[in-house]
Amino acid sequence: MPFVSSHQDTEQLALTLVAEFAASVEQVWQIWEDPRQLERWWGPPTWPATFESHNFVPGGRATYYMTGPDGEKITYYWLFTDISVPSSLSFDDGFTDESGNPSSEMPIIHTAVTLERADALTRMTIRSRFDSIEQLELLDSMGMVEGMTEAIGQIDAILADWSWCAETRPPLRAFVHVRLSRSTPEPS
Repeated sequence: MPFVSSHQDTEQLALTLVAEFAASVEQVWQIWEDPRQLERWWGPPTWPATFESHNFVPGGRATYYMTGPDGEKITYYWLFTDISVPSSLSFDDGFTDESGNPSSEMPIIHTAVTLERADALTRMTIRSRFDSIEQLELLDSMGMVEGMTEAIGQIDAILADWSWCAETRPPLRAFVHVRLSRSTPEPS
């Protein structure tokens, strides 16, 4: 399992999760950039995510919902605040109401993700900041650490799929062949 550690810092109102993967930084970046790959791991296995939109640019917004084992759906949004391909991204992660507007009753999580090479591995650090100790404690009581740990545990399988593709499939340029010819009309 790629999960390395988690640390809750009540003074800084932050939760930090660290994981390492036997993949390149660029491959790990793709699990954030590609919403179909993101759906394969964001959320624990019993609460999978479905992304309805994913405008992956600074100032862009993603909307998604997670579906529980009993069919209950909880809706969320991300507002991307910074993206530095392929090493970091930051976003505000919040709950939405039935109309898709940010919920005034639930906290907004300020998330910063960094990807860096660590020996032969890629280290992913996810740092979530909260506006108050009450918000941190609320999401901790809702199982955020356990859910993120389970979610991160699904990433290795995704990266293994991509490793297989990269090792066995020739690059696209091997399949591209262009033939240009000029046809001239037959003399009459």
